[in-house]
Amino acid sequence: MRAALLLFLSCSLSAQSVEDRTRAAFTAQILGANMGFPFEHKPASVTWVNDLPATFRGPAPVDDDYYYEIVALRAFEKYGPRLTIQQLGAQWREDNAGSWGSSEQARLLMQRGVQPPDTGHPRYNRLWFTIGPQFSSDIYGMLAPGNPALAARLARYYGRINGFAEAVDGGVFVAAMVSLAYSETDPKVIVEKAAGYIDPRSPYRQALDQALSMARAGRYPREIANAVEDRWHIEYPATNNAVANGALVAMSVYFGEGDFLKTVNLAMGAADFTDADCNAASAAAVVGALHGMKGLPPALVEKLQNRVAGSRMGPLTFDPPVDERISGIAPRIMNIARQPLAPPEVAPDFFSLAELTRYWDPRWRLERAGCGGGGGGLAGIRGITYLDNETLVTWPRDEVRGVVLSSTVDLRGGKVMKLDVSAEENRAWRLEIYVNNQRVFGKLIEGTVTQTVTQPLPAGGPKSIIRLYQQTLVGAKLPSPAHWRKITIGPATPLR
Repeated sequence: MRAALLLFLSCSLSAQSVEDRTRAAFTAQILGANMGFPFEHKPASVTWVNDLPATFRGPAPVDDDYYYEIVALRAFEKYGPRLTIQQLGAQWREDNAGSWGSSEQARLLMQRGVQPPDTGHPRYNRLWFTIGPQFSSDIYGMLAPGNPALAARLARYYGRINGFAEAVDGGVFVAAMVSLAYSETDPKVIVEKAAGYIDPRSPYRQALDQALSMARAGRYPREIANAVEDRWHIEYPATNNAVANGALVAMSVYFGEGDFLKTVNLAMGAADFTDADCNAASAAAVVGALHGMKGLPPALVEKLQNRVAGSRMGPLTFDPPVDERISGIAPRIMNIARQPLAPPEVAPDFFSLAELTRYWDPRWRLERAGCGGGGGGLAGIRGITYLDNETLVTWPRDEVRGVVLSSTVDLRGGKVMKLDVSAEENRAWRLEIYVNNQRVFGKLIEGTVTQTVTQPLPAGGPKSIIRLYQQTLVGAKLPSPAHWRKITIGPATPLR
């Protein structure tokens, strides 16, 4: 890999040019993040933004859009070019990384003893589908300038620390775009080529294909953004989801013409209630790698005071405080890039919420569950589907049809079902039990105290179908995710 970097430098760009572009890529994402922050999970910008917020006071504050990349750089410097994902996790713990979203979940999981890459897996990380890997993978493009295959490989391996499947695909896409920006000149070509590193079966790739097909057909950016949001926010209601936001990043770079202000304004004005700061940061990093420091507004760069500094990020305190010179980051990245980087080859991951029962109780089939988004992005999103240790928590994709758990059971001789279920505080959901076509039970489940439902089941054949419905249309009650703790089916004699 070192030979590949040296060949790239000798055939195209000088080391000085690569360092300048790397400095610009890192600087641009800091600018994009801070310019986009007023629109994060809020209504989109509708006027041209050409400055940092009026409240901004340099130096740049510590923010997850670039802090996790600083942590990754420290890990490479500490452990060397064959850094493992477990060693990256150790650096996260040392540097107290993981303030929000799937990254916060990863940090909390590591505190419980769960190790990467399990910290990003849906078996443990309830926000595995969100944007964490996407906004923290720009650095992998900088570590592989002009080598998008290596950039994609780095992002796919290390991105699993705080995400899975389509979320990691987001990291691959951004890393590939940043890498391509060192060798390509057309932002449209950069987006098209980077999309090719994502498996066509991935929802992330499908969202990219939707945006790109509309762009090729001459549709306008806002029209594309609305179409993307209308299609993909049904599947991923969290405003920090990777899929819809990734397509907005693609659109911003595609139509941004390599201009910094145009690119970030497209990201900030794309659509209401998106992860606008992360999107602006990732799109801006591509512009920085494309043009170098000359492509960034000097007055904005000056306001950063060439420093990232602070003692807190969200709920976390840093000891000692963070204090990094921005201009010093690029040569450190180049020093790592010159070394033989060879992360393990990781195949693309795919995951459906239906697979959660594999880890909970494989006798049951989960249908129509929705990702939801409680705990990620815009506050107040009502539900989410995930595993909490041995409890399956479900929320419907479609409130009219609800969630259903089904199983094929031998009901000859009479059986009794026992369920341990609960709701969330001051919320409720309705449990209905069907045996074949017969409704045998219905009850409103309220509150956090576990309720044990014991229900005799009508005699049936060896392949009787049991369906358990979660309905969230519960009148005046606030709807609740369903907490399914344990289900047993036994003889009609009392279960002990």
